[in-house]
Amino acid sequence: MKIGVIGAGNIGHTIARLLIKAGHEVALSNSRGPESLKDIIDELGPQAHAETVDNAAAFGEIVLLAVPWRSPEALPHPDLVANKVVIDAMNPYGTGGSVIDLGESTSSEEVARRLPDTRLVKAFNTIWYKHLAELGDVSKPEAERRAIFIAGNDLNAKSIVSDLIRAIGFAPIDAGSLREGGRKLEPNAPLYGKELTATEAQETLTNL
Repeated sequence: MKIGVIGAGNIGHTIARLLIKAGHEVALSNSRGPESLKDIIDELGPQAHAETVDNAAAFGEIVLLAVPWRSPEALPHPDLVANKVVIDAMNPYGTGGSVIDLGESTSSEEVARRLPDTRLVKAFNTIWYKHLAELGDVSKPEAERRAIFIAGNDLNAKSIVSDLIRAIGFAPIDAGSLREGGRKLEPNAPLYGKELTATEAQETLTNL
């Protein structure tokens, strides 16, 4: 599968590496342009390509957003991701590290407004990038794998993202809709940063 990754920091770079290992082709991008990605692309190998943000979005059958949430100008043009499964791995942090107050909204609902007509799924935002890099294990039964929470309104899109999560050795756990589930995954929320197996994650969700 072709996957466009917008953002080449800790999360974007790590997920790109894992997806390539699982057999996918990745177009990686950042705000500084393709030339700045040469060392990363050399490390990732021939299944990785450096692109502009918009070209990576156009390339991907699935598009991952891993840029600062506070910088909407870093996102691709909305037309390039319309009707695509888009994974939101971002968190609403301000420049000083404080959490931006969104009132009754959630960060992914705001992303959905910025990028209308996408099939948006919140995922990968609650796990530390080093755990993401090190703790996936496809040999483990799913119940024993480290959980990665997801949220979204499109059941088919969540199924597609869940399959990607399984392919890199983790267990997808559905927290619900972008509003109700997404609220549980925000910074300082009950599921943010929790180190749980799939079994533990399901029990935790049940008790919320």
